[in-house]
This record gives sequence, C-alpha cells and structure tokens, in this order.
Amino acid sequence: MRINFSGATGTLFWYGATVFLTSAFLLVLEIAAGRLLAPYVGVSLYTWTSIIGVILAGLSLGNWLGGHMADRGAGETSVGMILLGGAVMCFAILMTLMLVARTIQGSGLSLLSASFVYVFALFFLPAILLGVTTPLLTTLALKRDTRTGHVVGRMHALAAFGSIAGTFVTGYWLVQTIGTKNIILGTSLALACLALPYLRHLRRKAAVVAGGLIVSGGLAAVTHQVQGFVNPCDVESSYYCLRVVDELGPGGKVTARSLVLDHMTHSTNDKHQPDRLWMSYAHAMHELTLSHFEEPTGLRYFFAGGGAYTYPRALRFGDPTARVTVSELDPTVTDVAQKDLYLDSTGMRILHGDARVALQSLGRERFDVVVTDVYHDVAIPYHLATLEYHRLVKSSLSAHGLHLMNVIDAFPDPRLVKAIQKTLETQFRYVDVWLERPPQYPSRLTYVISASDHRRVPDILRSQTGEPRAWYAVTDVMRNTGTPMSDVPVLTDDYAPIESLITTLLADKAGL
Repeated sequence: MRINFSGATGTLFWYGATVFLTSAFLLVLEIAAGRLLAPYVGVSLYTWTSIIGVILAGLSLGNWLGGHMADRGAGETSVGMILLGGAVMCFAILMTLMLVARTIQGSGLSLLSASFVYVFALFFLPAILLGVTTPLLTTLALKRDTRTGHVVGRMHALAAFGSIAGTFVTGYWLVQTIGTKNIILGTSLALACLALPYLRHLRRKAAVVAGGLIVSGGLAAVTHQVQGFVNPCDVESSYYCLRVVDELGPGGKVTARSLVLDHMTHSTNDKHQPDRLWMSYAHAMHELTLSHFEEPTGLRYFFAGGGAYTYPRALRFGDPTARVTVSELDPTVTDVAQKDLYLDSTGMRILHGDARVALQSLGRERFDVVVTDVYHDVAIPYHLATLEYHRLVKSSLSAHGLHLMNVIDAFPDPRLVKAIQKTLETQFRYVDVWLERPPQYPSRLTYVISASDHRRVPDILRSQTGEPRAWYAVTDVMRNTGTPMSDVPVLTDDYAPIESLITTLLADKAGL
C-alpha cells in the first residue's frame, strides 16, 4: 500500500498507525520475554516484576528522549531511523541470547538477580527505542493539526489501544501458534518494514539496510546458524515451554523419557516399567499411601496436576482397580504425555482446568487420596496452598482420607513449607513433613507433606516397592530450626505471601 504523505489527513493517519503498532510491538516483546526466559530462569512473580519494571523503565526513558528530540527539530527521517534501530535491537535479542545465557549461568547470580540481568541485557534498549516514537510523532502531528487536546488525546489512546491489542494477540494467539522466537523475529521484520515510509528520502540506503536485515534474519532462522534462533521448546503451550528428553540406558537405547517444563525437569517415565517412580518425592507419596491404608487397593485418587502423569500411570499399572481422576491445567501437557511419555490414560478421568475449580465441581464425590502436585519450581499457584483450598480438600476426602503435597523450598529453614504445615494444621489432626535424606549443607529440596485425621505413620518410612529408599519425618526438627512457627502466617486467599516466604531460593544461586 502506498502511503500519501503529501496530505495532512494521510500523514496523521500514518502517524497514529505507527504509534498504535509500536505500542503493540512493545507489549508483544513484554509477553514474549516471559516465555523466552522461562527455560533459563523459570516463571515467577519476580521474573514478571523484572520484565515489567525494565520495559517500563525503557519506555519512560524513550518517552523522554523522544520529547527531547522533538524539541531539537527531529523529523520523519529520525522516526524511520529509530524504528530501524528498534528492528536491529529486536533482532539482537535472539543474536545475543545464548551469549547472555552462558555469562549468567556461570556467574553464580541468584534467581532474582539473574532474572533482572536477562531482561535488562536483552530488552532495555528495544524498549527505549520503541518509547521514542509516541512523543516524537505526537509533536510532528501537532504541526499539522492545531487541535492540541485532540491530537494528544488521540495519540495516547492509540498507544494504549495498541498495548492492549499487543497483549491479547500475543497471549491468546501468537505464542502457541508461531512460537516465542518467531514472534521476536517477526517483530524485528515488522519494525524494519514500518521504518521504510519514513526513510523515503533515503530510499536506497534504507532499502539496503532493511533488506539486509530481513534476509540475514530469515537465513539465520531457517538455517539455525545462530544459537539464539534455536527454540529450546519442543512445544510452546499457553502455559509452558515443554521439552521431552530421552534417558539412555545400556547400549545407548532409550529406556525412559523426562518432561521438562520451562527450566525444570518435572518427572521421568520408564518405557518398560510403568510402575517405576524415578523421582523420590513421587515414590514417597506412594509409600505413604501404602502405609496409611490397611487395604491400599481400589482407592479413589484425585490428582491436582498431571504433568508427566508418572504417579497416575504407575498407580493404574500396579492396581487396575484404582479410580484415578487427574486435573491438569494445560491440555498440551496431557497430549505430550500421551504422545511422547508412554501414557495410556485408559481408565483415568482427566479434567482440563484449574484443580481447585475441578475439585469444587465434583461436589459431593469423595476421594481416599488427594495429591497436590502443582508447585512448579518457584512458580507456585498460591490459591492451591491456602486455608480455603485445604478446607475444600478435607471436605472432599473420605473419613480415613490422606492429603499429599510436594513443595520445593530451601533447607534447613523452609519458611513456605512451615507456612503450609501451619495452614494444614488448622484442618488436619496429623501433619508431617518428609525428606529422603536431609543434606549436610544448605540446599534446595523437594519436601513431601502428608495430612490426615486418621493416623500418623512411623517417623521412618521405608520403601515397600521399587528402589530401596527411606524417608524421615522432619516435622519436629524443622519446627525447632530457623524461623519460629509463630513468625510464619497461615496462608489464606486474602493473604498468601508465597514469594516472600521463598526469598532464600530467589536470592541464592541454588534457585536457578
């Protein structure tokens, strides 16, 4: 389409369209940043805080620079150069990603610091450049339309509307349709094309620069010669970056496969032994169930979280009479488990949606065991840790029912685990915290928590099935170590400071 810059109406329309598009592109980058960094630092409130804070800082500085440039007489050619610079910097995100990743991974930075450095190194300059256009184009528009309030209000509205459109299009469609890295590459190419009309007086030079950017970007993406263009995800869903990793046995044959969600291995499924529980926490949950019930067959299970479906798969194989219901938020996770992780879901009831909503929807149905396995690394759905959730779980359990949870936290002072324990104790008579073997040094561990009104199992739990293992009840030791129980809150829907409780993980390199 040929833009008529000679008429005031056409020019103002194009200025407004540019403000709309650049604002949309900035929010496209903001949403994509969370997904791009998930394989390296995971997803947490602090990751998104870094992303939003850095993008807003870049936008603010860009707005100031744009106003300063406008006062110094910058015109359309400057707008074109800014847009072309933005295209180059977007392209540079993918060009430098692996370099930044290698530097940060070897630096010993905490998760909190690493998240900030990633975002600052990759997205601060693009945010600055995209922030320049709105005040600069608003000033240029005022030279063609003397209605100051009308022009300023229109430009601000277009910028806000563009931001809204970029957010929804990226979150609802682009990520799961074309993938994060293609989004960033596409944004770079779109900015280069958007710059061309503003560089019409430098047409040959602009065409060469933009053409070179487009060709080099396309070749790099197609040939994967630049590591930053290689997508670490096998599949990008609305929730996760999913990757399946082969586990090799003797002779280099694939004997099992692991599911990696974002940057953490979720679980491993054995190809030939469906009842094998590789992960210690899953094995502990199974052994706690065996010790809790006098007749542990034909039980009714509700799983909040499916993931690789390792435990539900093992249950159905070992006890075909077990009645298993799984609530998995992400349908893509289930598809990957069925396609690549040897899951045969025959006999399982799978509900796709939020686990708390699913449990509520089942009404008066009762379960013997409720397993809450939804704490994905440091991204913790707080509403599945609160008093209200545990009250719902208790109301869904049979008289001798058992509630099992796994939580990742610091050792030896896991403040989140203590808060969950304290919350559970308001609903259940017996609450215990389990570890396979407490380490000698501060570390990041997966804790298993059991809660019941029926009875307490012995303090040392030895495996009856699978690999020889033993788990120890560290409930009292933990209660008397580090932060006093009186200093941790009972978690509620109104107050669940999850991130502040896991500050040790976020501020220490063990959290990465």
